[in-house]
Amino acid sequence: MEALEAIMTRRSTRRFQDRAVPEELLGKVIEAGRAAPSGGNNQTTHFFVIRNRDILDKLASMAERAFAAMEITENTYKSTVHSILASRKGGFVFHYGAPVLILTANRIAYGNAIADCVSAVENMMIAANALDLGSCYINQLKWLNENEEINAFLETLGLMKNERVWAALALGYAAGESGLPQRTPLPRTGNPVTYID
Repeated sequence: MEALEAIMTRRSTRRFQDRAVPEELLGKVIEAGRAAPSGGNNQTTHFFVIRNRDILDKLASMAERAFAAMEITENTYKSTVHSILASRKGGFVFHYGAPVLILTANRIAYGNAIADCVSAVENMMIAANALDLGSCYINQLKWLNENEEINAFLETLGLMKNERVWAALALGYAAGESGLPQRTPLPRTGNPVTYID
C-alpha cells in the first residue's frame, strides 16, 4: 500500500478478533514506531509491547477502578467522561480487548515527551493499516499517568520512575470475517487550513 493511501484510509478499530498478531507483522509495526521523529533526535521513547492476557486484563481492571472513582465536572474532557461513565457501569476495557497493547512512555521532564510518543503511535497506526491490521489510538493511560497504583504496576513491567505513558496503541485483526480494518475515509468536518502566500 502506498504511504498516502495508508494514511488516507486509516480508521480506528474498536473490535478485535481473538487472534495473535504474527511476529513478523508486529515487528514491522514496532520498527515503524521506532523510526518516528523525535525532538533533537533524542530517541527516548520507551515501547512496551503487551501480549499477556492476564496483564491486559489487570490493566483494564485497574483503569476501570480509577476512572469509576473520578469526578465529572463541567470542564471534564468528553472522552474522559465517556471512560468514567463506562467504568461506573462496569465491564469497561479501555484497550477494546485487542491482543496487543503497545504503550509508549517517555521522561516526565522532557518537553517533547508527548509529541515523540504520539509520533511513534501515528507511524505504527499507518504501518498497521498497510499491513492489514486494525489499530486504535489509546489515551486512557495518559489520563491516568499520575495514578500511583497503575504506575507501580507498570514499574514491575519495566517503566522507569522518571517515565510516564503518554500514548498507547491497541493492535490486532479487526473483528469480522475478513479481519481487515474498516478503510472507508470519514469526511473531514474540522481541522481548518489557512494558506498564507
